[in-house]
Amino acid sequence: MRYELVIFDNDGVLVDSEPLSNTLLAAYLTELGHLTSYEDSLRDYMGAAMHRVHDLVLERTGQRLPEDFDEIFHARVFAAFERELEVVAGVPEVLGKLVAEGVPYCVASSGSHERIRVGHRKTGLDRWFGEGNVFSSQDVGRGKPAPDLFLYAAERMGVAPERCVVVEDSPLGVQAALAAGMAVYGFTAMTAAGKLAGANGYFEDMGELMGLLA
Repeated sequence: MRYELVIFDNDGVLVDSEPLSNTLLAAYLTELGHLTSYEDSLRDYMGAAMHRVHDLVLERTGQRLPEDFDEIFHARVFAAFERELEVVAGVPEVLGKLVAEGVPYCVASSGSHERIRVGHRKTGLDRWFGEGNVFSSQDVGRGKPAPDLFLYAAERMGVAPERCVVVEDSPLGVQAALAAGMAVYGFTAMTAAGKLAGANGYFEDMGELMGLLA
């Protein structure tokens, strides 16, 4: 293994949450009068922290979202997670191999700590992730594409940025990893490689990841 720390994005990489959450986000924004398609939501918000939703709506319309927007949206998302969320195929096997090889790993997500915990409990990933290796944009204030979250995760895990590799599936996440001075591999199950420009490599099946990291 040529890296000392593997940093995973969460949504779309560890748990198959992007279709669920972006369908709900598009529907809720449209319900509030901000016409948004599923494709719009993926393009504008995939991989982003919630403040980006507020910022873009205000920038485009001059209107602020309701104060309880995040609370209502997350309630809908968490209910959908409890019904439908699945782990991304091959993730437990990858984590098992990292443990067997003694390679540290963590998750660094634009989502809140609560969102991460709900998804991990539902999918069984809480077995692999605890307080010591779960990081959220809540911890740093600025979400991707700012590098803050990845730099914070590396610092907390005690590894220099240049010895880290990030596994991402969103353009914002790839930009953040590159800005942090880290290697990054693009997971293309949902996002075409062309939209993850700058990544060190690409893979569509989680079973391919260990070969790229070796």
